[in-house]
Amino acid sequence: METGGAMSVVVAGMVTGLSLIVAIGAQNVFVLRQGLRREHVGAVVLVCAASDTVLIAAGVAGVGSLVVQAPALVALARWGGAAFLTAYGLLAARRAWVGGRLEVDDRGAPASRWAVVATAAALTWLNPHVYLDTVLLLGSVGSSYGGDRWLFAIGAVAGSWAWFLGLGYGARTLRPVFSRPGAWRVLDAGIAVVMLVIAVSLVRHA
Repeated sequence: METGGAMSVVVAGMVTGLSLIVAIGAQNVFVLRQGLRREHVGAVVLVCAASDTVLIAAGVAGVGSLVVQAPALVALARWGGAAFLTAYGLLAARRAWVGGRLEVDDRGAPASRWAVVATAAALTWLNPHVYLDTVLLLGSVGSSYGGDRWLFAIGAVAGSWAWFLGLGYGARTLRPVFSRPGAWRVLDAGIAVVMLVIAVSLVRHA
């Protein structure tokens, strides 16, 4: 394949991957919040982007077809994800209601690295949309490129890393906004709504 043709496949993978990743979801709002707090941002970005890399590769390799044939696993992920998102959403709602010290640097006690990593991993791997979208849908689109499907996967992976790096480390540009009283409460209220809406949608489609 010519260089131009190969690049077009990579770009297609990047655009398709970003279209699925760039959305207001549980994972993205968590990355945004950690970026604003400047708390273990590198670890969060690494977990999210590395997980996407594994899932994209699995989908392009054909694992998506296996997921469809295992409805019990999809159901388990759906209910487990709904329970986790509900709990996290209620915690965010409590933060929004209670308020407290709202300075960006010290809003609440800092979380441990392992707690943050565990939360990022749970928001990624307990989300059934990850398997239905990233593995199944993205894998199906990638497979349509035949022998060039791994070029498509490279583009999708590159888009994922670019997004999470930009979201995590770019969030600091919003720090002046979140230094104002009430801004964190608004963010936490938004996080609560997103988490709970996604949890309800998972249960409704169970």
